Amino acid sequence: MSLVQMLLIRALIARFWKQPYRHGLVRWGTELHDKFMLPHFVQMDLKDVTEGLNQAGYPFQEEWWAPFLEFRFPHYGTVRIRDIEMEIRMAIEPWHVLGEEVTGTATARYVDSSLERVEVKLKGFNGDRYVLLCNGNRVPLRETPVKGEYVCGIRYRAWQPPSALHPTIGIDTPLTFDIVDTWNSRSIGGCTYYVSHPGGRGYEIFPVNSYEAESRRGSRFDTTTYTQDILRPRTYLSTLQRYIEQNRQPFFCDPPPIQVNKEYPCTLDMRQFWKKD
Repeated sequence: MSLVQMLLIRALIARFWKQPYRHGLVRWGTELHDKFMLPHFVQMDLKDVTEGLNQAGYPFQEEWWAPFLEFRFPHYGTVRIRDIEMEIRMAIEPWHVLGEEVTGTATARYVDSSLERVEVKLKGFNGDRYVLLCNGNRVPLRETPVKGEYVCGIRYRAWQPPSALHPTIGIDTPLTFDIVDTWNSRSIGGCTYYVSHPGGRGYEIFPVNSYEAESRRGSRFDTTTYTQDILRPRTYLSTLQRYIEQNRQPFFCDPPPIQVNKEYPCTLDMRQFWKKD
């Protein structure tokens, strides 16, 4: 991997030395913290770089980037529901450095590491019939050039440390994904991702190697738990609210309208749906 990095730098320097870049720069803005945080778009960007180097006479192969993508974006799990394949991967989430705080011994600046992000990718997905829900919230899927392929990033609160940007917002995990058939008003399947041990236990030691880390990620991905219920209209939610409170059971309503953030159209921020119990 280090050899490929050095080779990439030398190839780029040699190319721009012979043919300098004279085009205008692109102002990506919030897209740097939106689409380019997801492995799908990072892979597409590396594909463009590879094609550019090949056209300039420097033979590169896309397979060379596979170890980097697997290392930076670990695979959490894949589930197949009928003809739909859903894949969950880790995405990049920038962590903010907070202001100075006085501790027992000195002054420190904490890092808000409570937020994490995952990428969900769907293949063979019919957007006119099915919708994807995450904890009951509709995911604003973005269609790729490949027919039936959709992708979206989900930002969520994984931990609740005392020092964070929003210390009063609770955690959003586990993340329950449901593929909903709007024609039949029913969830046809899904999966659940746990940010820590599914049984509530805490890991006492770090993984001894990559195989143990992969095993831990696999145990936190469950394909048997999802919202197995029929959709009910949201207009009757107030009428049945008393039933929900008495029985303490989840209530599965019809999919909410899609909400797309104009600044981050490729990301669903779960914090905006959090409500204090």
